Amino acid sequence: MWQKRRIGKTSLEVTTLGLGTATMGGSRIRITQHEGEALVRAAWDAGVRYVDTAPFYGVGAAERRVGDALREHPRDEWVLSTKVGRLLHPRRQQAEAGDGRISPMPFDPVYDYSHDGIMRSVEDSYQRLGLARIDILFVHDIGSYQHGPETHAVHMRTLKDSGYRALDELKRTGVISAIGLGVNEREVLIEALEFADWDVFLLAGRYTLLEQAPLDDLLPLCAARGTSIVVGGPLNSGILAGRDTWNYAAAPPDVVSRVNAIRAICDQHQVPLPAAALQFPLAHPQVAAIIPGPRSAEEFTANLALMNHKIPAALWADLRTAGLLHPAAPTPA
Repeated sequence: MWQKRRIGKTSLEVTTLGLGTATMGGSRIRITQHEGEALVRAAWDAGVRYVDTAPFYGVGAAERRVGDALREHPRDEWVLSTKVGRLLHPRRQQAEAGDGRISPMPFDPVYDYSHDGIMRSVEDSYQRLGLARIDILFVHDIGSYQHGPETHAVHMRTLKDSGYRALDELKRTGVISAIGLGVNEREVLIEALEFADWDVFLLAGRYTLLEQAPLDDLLPLCAARGTSIVVGGPLNSGILAGRDTWNYAAAPPDVVSRVNAIRAICDQHQVPLPAAALQFPLAHPQVAAIIPGPRSAEEFTANLALMNHKIPAALWADLRTAGLLHPAAPTPA
């Protein structure tokens, strides 16, 4: 069984290895219902007790698959997070999504960060999941990275003036146990800390073996406020696992060059690069869990071996000496 860490100041605990389901939803590559459920069950059999999902993943498909797989297990043995900020509207035409994603289910996502939108999103998630409780609720994909500065300002105003009331009400009445934001940029998390207390942030791709800028601002703020971090995308959407994608697109030359330099040091120590990448974030005391998003049960099993691969302390020292690791970055013992 994996070690468990507490979420913020709540009594909620998650396993340090969780399961991310963005890929499993089937929007990037085609994944069947059976394959998705098999992935969740493989994680369960390996002792993972924290699963993260969202309405956006597979436009409803990921939540259905997660719920169908988790329903067979006792409720007090697992922790589930899902997200709000998008409602799924029935698609009237047969065309695929405009952003190039595959649509396993016939819905179009529409942003809504309002009080009523968040309340409806939670009720819709209950129905898709077929489960009676959600533990953690993340506000999904708010920020300038996602929307551009002007549109983000409008969405953030809606969240501050309206949506946050829904989150506070849901937590205060015990419907959920923890609230936070789930995003790809640290700047919006710093902005959110200015107007509210949050239990946990899901930060994808920004605190990894490749990138550690949050050590300069976000992580100290979270430590002071008692806010946990869940690290999504610890493999930076593939570039740290041997693929050529970073931030869900082709990696630019400077990123490829830095990854190659990190890989060279890993090779010197006979450590697979993805093993170092998966283990690195958990050394920080604010990080409660990492949630890689494997594409199959087989890929999940491969990640297990990487998580258990022994890494010599000299590898981390060599990365730091080469300027490839932030001077203040904690490293695994």
